[in-house]
Formats: sequence, C-alpha cells, structure tokens
Amino acid sequence: MRLRLWFPRSSAELHISPLVLHGTPCLCGGWDRQQEGSSARFLACPARRRPLILFPPSPPLWERFQAWSCLEGAVLLDRCKVRGRENPLNSLSPGEGPAQEALQSLSRRLQVQEKEMELVKAALAEALRLLRLQAPSTSLQDPGTLGPPRDSSPAAPPGLPPTCSPSLVSRGTQTEAEMEVEPSPGPPGLSNGPPAPPGGSEEPSGTQSEGGGSSSSGTGSPGPPGILRLAQPPQRTDTPRRNSSSSSPSERPRQKLSRKAASSANLLLRSGSTERKKGTSAPGAPAVYPALCQPLDLLHLIQSPRHPWGVGGLMLFIGQVRKQAQRGRGGKDPLSSPGGPGSRRSNYNLEGISVKMFLRGRPITMYIPSGIRSLEELPSGPPPETLSLDWVYGYRGRDSRSNLFVLRSGEVVYFIACVVVLYRPGGGPGGPGGGGQRHYRGHTDCVRCLAVHPDGVRVASGQTAGVDKDGKPLQPVVHVWDSETLLKLQEIGLGAFERGVGALAFSVADQGAFLCVVDDSNEHMLSVWDCSRGTKLAEIKSTNDSVLAVGFNPRDSSSIVTSGKSHVHFWNWNGGTGVPGNGTLTRKQGVFGKYKKPKFIPCFVFLPDGDILTGDSEGNILTWGRSLSDSRTPGRGGAKETYGIVAQAHAHEGSIFALCLRRDGTVLSGGGRDRRLVQWGPGLVALQEAEIPEHFGAVRAIAEGPGSELLVGTTKNALLRGDLAQGFSPVIQGHTDELWGLCTHPFQNRFLTCGHDRQLCLWDGEGHALAWSIDLKETGLCADFHPSGAVVAVGLNTGRWLVLDTETREIVSDITDGNEQLSVVRYSPDGLYLAIGSHDNMIYIYSVSSDGAKSSRFGRCVGHSSFITHLDWSKDGNFIMSNSGDYEILYWDVAGGCKLLRNRYESRDREWATYTCVLGFHVYGVWPDGSDGTDINSLCRSHNERVVAVADDFCKVHLFQYPCAHAKAPSLVYGGHGSHVTSVRFTHDDSHLISLGGKDASIFQWRVLGAGGTGPVPTTPSRTPSLSPASSLDV
Repeated sequence: MRLRLWFPRSSAELHISPLVLHGTPCLCGGWDRQQEGSSARFLACPARRRPLILFPPSPPLWERFQAWSCLEGAVLLDRCKVRGRENPLNSLSPGEGPAQEALQSLSRRLQVQEKEMELVKAALAEALRLLRLQAPSTSLQDPGTLGPPRDSSPAAPPGLPPTCSPSLVSRGTQTEAEMEVEPSPGPPGLSNGPPAPPGGSEEPSGTQSEGGGSSSSGTGSPGPPGILRLAQPPQRTDTPRRNSSSSSPSERPRQKLSRKAASSANLLLRSGSTERKKGTSAPGAPAVYPALCQPLDLLHLIQSPRHPWGVGGLMLFIGQVRKQAQRGRGGKDPLSSPGGPGSRRSNYNLEGISVKMFLRGRPITMYIPSGIRSLEELPSGPPPETLSLDWVYGYRGRDSRSNLFVLRSGEVVYFIACVVVLYRPGGGPGGPGGGGQRHYRGHTDCVRCLAVHPDGVRVASGQTAGVDKDGKPLQPVVHVWDSETLLKLQEIGLGAFERGVGALAFSVADQGAFLCVVDDSNEHMLSVWDCSRGTKLAEIKSTNDSVLAVGFNPRDSSSIVTSGKSHVHFWNWNGGTGVPGNGTLTRKQGVFGKYKKPKFIPCFVFLPDGDILTGDSEGNILTWGRSLSDSRTPGRGGAKETYGIVAQAHAHEGSIFALCLRRDGTVLSGGGRDRRLVQWGPGLVALQEAEIPEHFGAVRAIAEGPGSELLVGTTKNALLRGDLAQGFSPVIQGHTDELWGLCTHPFQNRFLTCGHDRQLCLWDGEGHALAWSIDLKETGLCADFHPSGAVVAVGLNTGRWLVLDTETREIVSDITDGNEQLSVVRYSPDGLYLAIGSHDNMIYIYSVSSDGAKSSRFGRCVGHSSFITHLDWSKDGNFIMSNSGDYEILYWDVAGGCKLLRNRYESRDREWATYTCVLGFHVYGVWPDGSDGTDINSLCRSHNERVVAVADDFCKVHLFQYPCAHAKAPSLVYGGHGSHVTSVRFTHDDSHLISLGGKDASIFQWRVLGAGGTGPVPTTPSRTPSLSPASSLDV
C-alpha cells in the first residue's frame, strides 16, 4: 500500500511505501517540491532503531536503492530504470520530461488555500475511524444491504503511479505490515479508492462498495481535493493472481524480481480474510481484512526528529490521529503491543491474524488459521470427556519397606507414587470379588509406608512431605481409610510430622485401638495415636539413626519395638488414662553382647511364644527372648521385662530384607544378595527354600496369600506370585528409574516405554502385563513405532538410535548422529521418513524402507538455536513442525530438501498428523499463568482431535478441549503421580491415555470416558492444578 499526500501550499508531494529489505521491514519514500525543483528519497529501518537514511538524486545511490527495493519505479513519479540504464532524474530540468509536466499539471489543478490541510487531516481521521469501527461489521453484512455512502476519488492527474494494495508478512517472532504494489485496472489517480470498471461501465445495483455502501457507477462525484483514500481490499475472485503464470512474458522478469524482495511474504489476498468463512458473504461482497481495521503505526515506524521538509511533522500528525482514535474507543490499540522483557524490538500483533504469549519474557507469536473467524467461537470450557484410572504398572520396592499386605478380602495392597493399589490376582474387571485393580488416591505426595488393621479392612498409609505448584509445603500425614469403600476415615498427624512418615503399626491386643508412627525427622519422633479420635497420646525422640521398622507386641499393646541402623529398641508406654499428651514412653536398648553388632536391622517379627526374631545386614537371624525383671532398672509402675539374644542362625549371604510369620507358625526370610526365600521351622531349622530369578531383583517384602500361596515384592519393582515348590511368576512389573520414552502402537492396544534404568519394555494394555523387555545398555529417552508396527525406533542419550523388530526383539539398525542425547524420534505418517531431534540443535531426516528395517540419511534440518524438544509431521508427510529449548516454533519442508520455512504464516492452515508440540496456536491455552517455559513436559492430541492431554511438572495430568486457544483455559486435573509427569500418549483408538511418572517410575493407564459415560465423578474444573479427590473407585 502506498500513502501519497499533496500539499498545495508548498507544491510538494510525499509518498511512502513499506518494503522488505534483506528480510527486514522498512519504509521507503520520497519528497518532491515543485517550486524548488528538488527531490529526495528516504529509507527508514524502524525495527533496528536506525535513523532515517536520505538519498539525494544521484545515479549511484538511486540505482542501489532501486536494486534493494526491487520495485523498479513503482514508488516514483517517473519510471526509473536500474542496472546501468539512464535515470530520468539526472536530466530533470524545468519544462522538460514527463515528470515535470505531471507536476505542472497537478499544480494547475490543485491550487487551493491553506485550509485544505485541515481537509486532509479530517479525511485521514475519518478514513481511519471508518476502517476501524465499521469494516468488521461490513464483512458480515448482506450483499444487498445498503451501507453508509462514501465519497469517490477525484480525478487523477496524468503521470502518477498506480495504487497499491496491502498484504501481511511475518518475520521471525514478529508480525509486520508489508505492502506490495498492484496496479489498479482504472486510471491512476491521487485516490487509493476502489478502481473504476473497465470502459467506464456501471456496477450492478446493490453491489457493496468500500465501507459497506452501494454504488451505481464506477466513477463517483469528485470529492474535495487532497482527501486521502485507502485502497479497497482485494476480493477473492477468479482473476489471475499477482504472480500467476498467465502474466505476459514482458512482465515475468519484474515479477521474479518482486518475488525476491518478498520471498517470505504470504499475502492475505491469496487465502482470503480471516474474518470471513465460506458462505458468510456472497460473491461481490468486499473482503474485510483485520490489518485494515487498524491504522498503520507510522509514528512508531519512523523515529526521527522533525525533518526540514516536514516528514517528521507528518508522522507526528498521524500518530496524534491514532492516539485520538484510541482514546475515543476507550481501549488499548490491539495493533501494537509492547515487547516483553526479553524482546529486543517492538512488535505488531495484528488483531485477528496472530496471538502472542510470553515465556521468560520472550514473545512467541502464533498465527491464527484462516478458517477461524473469531477466537470467541472456539470452545472455552473443560472437555466433556473425563479420565478414570484404569491400571497402574509398577510397585515401589526399590527404596521402601512395609509395602505389601493381603487384606481380608484377598486383595493385595501395595503402593506406588501417590496411589495405594488394591490388586486381586487373576485379573479381570470389577471391584472386590471380581479382580483387577482399585485405587485409593487421597494422598497429595508419595506414599512411603502401609499398615493393615487387625480387622483386615482398614488401612493406614503415610506420605512424605512435598510442595505444591505454588511452592507451598505439603505436610506429611497419615490416612486411615476403608479398603472396601475407599473412603477416608481419619487424618492423623497433619502438621505433627517432619519430612515424612517412615514406619507405621497398628496395635493388635486391643483390636487396633492405637497407631504408632515414626517420622523421618532428624530425631525420628516416635508417637502413639488414638485411631478413633485422631489424637496424639504420647511422643518421644527415638534416635538420630534411621528407623526402618516399628511394631506393637501382639500380646501387649504397651510394648513397642523399633529397629534400624545399628539398634533394636524396646519401648514401654503408659497411655495416661487416654488423656491426649499425658502418655509416657521409656526405652530399653537391645544389647548384642558377644554377638557382632550389625550395621542394619531392617526387619523383625513376633513369634507366638513371645520371642522376637530380627534379620540383619550380616545375613543372621537373631532370637531375642524375655529376661527376668531387672529390679535395678525399674520402670514406671515397677520392674519390666527386657529382651536379650538367646540364639543366632546364619540364614543368607548378604542382608535379610524381610521376615514373615506364616499361619502354621513357620517363618519365611527373604535374602538380598542371594535372592533366596527360606522357610524356617522351630529352632530355626531350614525346611524349604526357593530362589528368585535375578532379573526380578532381591526380596523386599513377603505376604502370605490364600493356602500356600505367597506374594513377594522385589527390589526391581516386581510383584511375584507362587509358592516355594512351584516357583514364582510376575503379576506386576515396572521400571526402576526415571522414565521418559513413551510411544503407543499404531493399531494395537500396546505401548512401549524406556528410561534411565536402560530397560525397553513393551506393555499389553488389554492384559495389563509386560509383553517383553530388553536391556538397552544405555539410557533410552524417546521411541516411536513405524506405521506398520513391525519395528520401533529408540533414541538413546549418547546420540545413538536403534531400530528393533517388535516380534523378534532383534536390533535391525544401529546408527549414531552426533554425540548429544536424542530427545525425540518420529516416523512420518506414510512411514517413508524418520525424523530424529537431537540436543545438538539439529533434526536428522532418514529415508525408510517400506518395512522400516533399512534407513538412509536424507538430510538435516538446521536452524534451531537450542536443543530440539518436540516435533510433529504434517498429514501429507512433507512438513515438520518443531519446538526447541528456547521456545522456538519452526517449520520445515522435508520433501523440498529439509528447508526452513522462513514465513511461518504460510503454515497456519497446515494439518498435522499428530500434535505433540507444546507450543502452537492450537495449544497455547494449556500454559499456566506465570510459567517459566519448563512447566509442561509433554502434550498429546487425541486421534479424533477432540481433547488434548498435558503432563506437567507438578505431578498432574490435565485434559483440555482441542483446540485449546484461550489463555489460561480450564481443564480437568488428575493426580496420582508422585513426581513430574514426563510423557502422555493416547492409544490408537483413543480409549486410553498412558502417562509416565519421572522419579516415581510409575506408568498410569487412564480410561477415557465420553461425555455420557459412567465412572467416577471427575475432578472439579480448575484453572490451576488442584488436589485429587480423596478417593475414587475405578472399575
């Protein structure tokens, strides 16, 4: 678009045109004074805060300016030539040349008084006001509706250049306004209004003209001289485009040169208005462009002092007009918005064209697809779909104890992350009596220990301390809950414990009336609580050493035993007649005497005869028997019995991690280093033993099931089922270290995971079991299935990536790209390409054979300034969208040679086969307010494109509607993970969602319920991560 103003008093003309100079938006123009016979050209580069550059009419400088602008005379009153040809300005003299004649003719026709300047100001303000306020409603107006009349343009003097039409162009993360020259079909004139029809024919009656009015003639009555008119936006018709192949051969060089100057421009006239959808206006109705609804911020573009010729004054005047119009609307001008703390220059966020968000002060511009006429029409509420926790893979046996029990119902209770799992061996759907899993989800941080009430129904679970999203501490607490209804009965010790709850035990002799708790503070505070009222009866500092186990004597609730690092303590407590806080605790330390004092005593068990067996880190089982009352050390109320070592048996090589008293009176011991499970009779005589396979790890916990069945938890987070005679088989398995890699099978309910434990695992989502696993020898960070499902690609932390056959588990390809870790691998939808994103800032592209077994380097995508985090393929398999660690959104033409698409605006309507990039217009609403850019680890759109799942750094899984294009969009929030959630993926049929925990090494399988589905009540929609409901029944 070109701005031309005539000043009769000084017989001067100003013309301004935007252009792109080496990828930078600029303004070029000229100032011609007829009376003095002088002229000048200027070039302004506002984006880099450069001063105004003036070009005197000298041939070398002018030729260089012409070559840069690539406009070949479109901005001049004359037809200047370049590349050594003669410049008519060189021979300009009074009375000679077409330019001089044009100026004289123009002077004769436009001799007016100084008041015409007021007309120019009024006309400019009126034009801006109409375009800002009336144009948006005009686009939705019926073609036959009469609108406000408009003034027509005055006749143009000969020799003036053609009018221009506007377009938009994007540069980097900014949205700029760029103008391109398009000759109008009518005779050139001072007005930039709509062109007259060819031959002076009249327009059909009722056809809308600019501003929404109707006109019966193409030539309107002449208006006041000097009034500025903006060009009518181009309509979507079947006329040839500017760069169409139907142009004449003589114009092709000019078009080629013009395309070089705007190689990254994408005109709105090619794709239609973003404010209009198909069918909203009839043919002939004017297209209204959001860019024309706001004035050009020329004051911001030209930052120079007042020029002697009046350029600065004119710019100041236009800026004042803009500010007055802004104050008249009473709102902020959406055209320009200040850059964030991290931006180096101002930015122009054109309303209806793009949206912008800031991460760590860095602006991120995202362009609105042309099919979206208004952001208000997009869904803004939480999704109708909900999630129900269907299955939890894994068991926390690596670093916890007291974590495996069998309830009266026959269910096995254990924990992982923030979830206590009730599992019935045998599988199958349903609750108690039907098998499967149920979950208690009332905890807000990781569960550390369990205790089962003597009634076999109530369960106590203790959690560790943590912090919430806002950094507020989450205090450790003990929940007492009903295993049949999953309802919380009592919350004990909120605010009384430090760091976490380390060990729990119910009293037995009095039917579980008391609960003993040891916390993880430096003093390891030992406290006794009334279970029914939740009140503390007694408390004492136990020891500065670690306490690993605690238990009530089943024959005497006033006797408590603790063991841990280098100690066994025997406690006596007096409840103080039930008055809270009046109870007292006294301690007797176990003396090893002639026996070697072990470094750790991890476990103990009470025998029916009252003796105590302890297992220690030396592999010995010590028998502690009662001794006579010691009158020299009387306790409160008289002398108390003490315990001393009466026997020792060497049971295992290495530490003993677990002891279990069976119903028949025998004892089971589980070894660490030797992985043996031994049954002991009276007098510690070995009766039977079995060895746990090495890949399951050492024995961590033992629980007795129905009959002779045993359940064994291992240090490699596996839960085994079997007996000593037949051996053991896994029923629950999991990873042992931080998880990152996740991908779902293209047509089966299977998914694959990998992580820092160097294990690659394929899981059966229907059978809830591990299909197979292999040792990668290195850390696996990412994976993806080939569309055929025959092979899977796995990226490692050393730059290597492997391709494995999913049936034979054999490695069919082993390639290394760089020496940095790989963060994402993704096959194209047709399976012809494989993209590999690396921390060396590159995306490696490989051509893949039809079966996926062979790969060959196709190219590299180079252009990111930080490591690659996410990428997605387009549905046609030709383009890639990628995100990086510094919040870039880049697009790549892979089929065209892995080229970077400089103009991101061109990709706004491209459809993507998957959507896992965390930055983009369709998903920018998932980011919480005040995010630092690392709060969201993973994102996945469902295959039906209805919802999007998000994994955040605050242990939550979110479910949003898709597209999620509203800032701070509401979501459904689901808890359960005890660490940052690293990845989420939908299964092939969107029936389930898989989420990975980071440090908790957990895998959650969520069932996706439709709007009318049945299941647990979903969490309350929230704009910030919220706590999960106290319990949920997942069947």
